[in-house]
Amino acid sequence: MQRVTTATAADLFDVAATRRIERAAASALPPHTLMQRAGLAVARLAMAVAPQARTVWIACGPGNNGGDGFEAAAQLQQRGFRPVVTCIGDEGRLPADARASLTRARDAGVCFEDAPPAQFDLAIDALLGIGATRVPEGRMLEWLRHMHAGLAPLLSVDTPSGLNPDTGTLAPDLLPATAAASTARRLCLSLLTLKPGLFTAQGRDAAGEVWFDDLGIGPGAEWPVARLPGAPAAPSRRQSSHKGSYGDVAVIGGAPGMAGAALLAASSALAAGAGRVFVAPLDTGVAPLDLLQPELMFRRPDTLDLAAMTVVCGCGGGTAIADMLPRVLAQAGALVLDADALNAIACDAGLQTLLLARRHAGRATVLTPHPLEAARLLTTTTHEVQADRLGSAARLAARFGAVAILKGSGSVIAAVGELTVINPSGNARLATAGTGDVLAGMVGAALAAGRPAQAAACEAVWTHGDRADRWPAGVPLTAGALARGSLPSAAG
Repeated sequence: MQRVTTATAADLFDVAATRRIERAAASALPPHTLMQRAGLAVARLAMAVAPQARTVWIACGPGNNGGDGFEAAAQLQQRGFRPVVTCIGDEGRLPADARASLTRARDAGVCFEDAPPAQFDLAIDALLGIGATRVPEGRMLEWLRHMHAGLAPLLSVDTPSGLNPDTGTLAPDLLPATAAASTARRLCLSLLTLKPGLFTAQGRDAAGEVWFDDLGIGPGAEWPVARLPGAPAAPSRRQSSHKGSYGDVAVIGGAPGMAGAALLAASSALAAGAGRVFVAPLDTGVAPLDLLQPELMFRRPDTLDLAAMTVVCGCGGGTAIADMLPRVLAQAGALVLDADALNAIACDAGLQTLLLARRHAGRATVLTPHPLEAARLLTTTTHEVQADRLGSAARLAARFGAVAILKGSGSVIAAVGELTVINPSGNARLATAGTGDVLAGMVGAALAAGRPAQAAACEAVWTHGDRADRWPAGVPLTAGALARGSLPSAAG
């Protein structure tokens, strides 16, 4: 068993693949082996989380997830804990393995009740798991809300009940409970495989800490649907290198009133190691020098040798960026398209054709939309984008022939012919103006240094999020500070 951290590299499997792995393993093992292993894994994590617990409430559902809960209850009872089990469903309709675990729990002397205990030191959600398509309602919904709202730690078995393990979408009636501010610790023990929904959309809030136990079973011939990237290797520089070794980045954006967005992208590209950074503001009134960062070189957009540069285009571009895009799309060596550049492309078929042509010309392009921008590009709604973040990112990549970074909780990075990546780093501190511009600049710097497009995107997104994860408590995170690349001192 291991805790999954932002530095963990791992494959992610959807429900269909997980079921095939489970069936293959069950056919090769003695009956009930997998459930016994699962129950023991749950019990072990429960004991580690709450070693002094007096009462452990285990809510068990009508399927094999409930069986894992029964098995965990028997294991806890045998080790001196006091599990209290509440059940939903008809015992006579339980799967065979779950019925066997129910019998084991009763033989061990586990206490079964019709209602949750008045006081409990740990709650275990073994209600639905990965197989259920039902939406929690009635007593099940009431129990789940009680668990999420309580002060005791909550351990979900395999997948938090009500969460789609493939997409990370959560049953709407559970959203207020999982979103509520709480000091309670939330954990999820993913069994047999890691599921993508635990790491994106509402999954991160619902699951909390993710732990993994493969129950001694490998994936066999199954192919993952996505992966966690792990921490990128620390960049190294040869002693004989020079500024030209790390490429030129040109930032085109900053329409009147939005010059700060272009400066943020340029600052972050500089801090991320670009050899030279040029700023080409669309606001002609911007002073041609940043006194705080004299390294930034200001140019008129029409003077840039775009073919020799990595271009970051759109940050604060407003409607003025549309006039620049035909030349940028046709000439830029490598290209990051952000913000208003994406909005312009979404409503112009000619620009879309130029964008797709870049792939045929072998020119790297990275798109960095948030969900609303993605919806515009896909001519759909934000709700539909968020309902299937992996699928939406893949459609963006295929439609425009580019690497797509669908930003948000668990940013998704997709590329044609490559395994989709879900980024695990980052937190809600990034929900502030300008942080997207900072990310665009970081991607630009990685491309300028010669990194392949998807690798550049993954490394920049991970580093961007990791910086926020390591931000000192009590110190506000601002895009300007994030762009500079060094963590501030903790508040005194």
